[in-house]
Amino acid sequence: MQPFTERRGPAPVLTEIGPAAFGRELDTLMAVYAAAMHVPAIQLPGRRAIMEMHAVNPAFRAIVVLTPPPSSPDSPPAGTVAAFAYGFHGGRGQWWHDLVRTALLASYGPSAATAWLSDSFEVAEVHVHPDYQQRGIGRRMVTQLTQGRTETTAVLSTMDTESVARRLYRSLGFTDLLTRYRFGGATEDYAVMGARLPLRGAAPTAAVSPG
Repeated sequence: MQPFTERRGPAPVLTEIGPAAFGRELDTLMAVYAAAMHVPAIQLPGRRAIMEMHAVNPAFRAIVVLTPPPSSPDSPPAGTVAAFAYGFHGGRGQWWHDLVRTALLASYGPSAATAWLSDSFEVAEVHVHPDYQQRGIGRRMVTQLTQGRTETTAVLSTMDTESVARRLYRSLGFTDLLTRYRFGGATEDYAVMGARLPLRGAAPTAAVSPG
């Protein structure tokens, strides 16, 4: 696969890929991540290592958005990557899970921590190439990513600002669990959000093509 580099062509399609394919496509996915997040190149190796570790977590699922066959000679070739998202079953011993659990325990007590994290699906990354943003792709990915999951909740973290991503998550039923939260080493505030599954507006069945 090649990273998407041009805003043209018909609507892209969502494809689910397994951990092995995710690992093979990390170079391409990192290119989308870097474009979407405007991350300095020096930070990319560390983020790539984190993604590699995430892929071995239980019940890992990844969605990749690919461009369709070109509608004209000037359209990007079929199969280029416009966006991706992934997540996995959350559990003790995972860095994010343990930090959030500790914070929930301190703020709200064991019942809240258990309710949100004892059977959770962690939405770890959701990224859309800038050329394909504001087309509903993020909404489609999060909906499909959580579709049919057996967990009772979905949890994630995002920048604690009134961003497009924050509004999207709220529209899908996510609510703030923690705000102004600083993960270890972070210099900016995050919001931890949670939703009951299935998400608001989710269809009864998934429509993700096998990868």
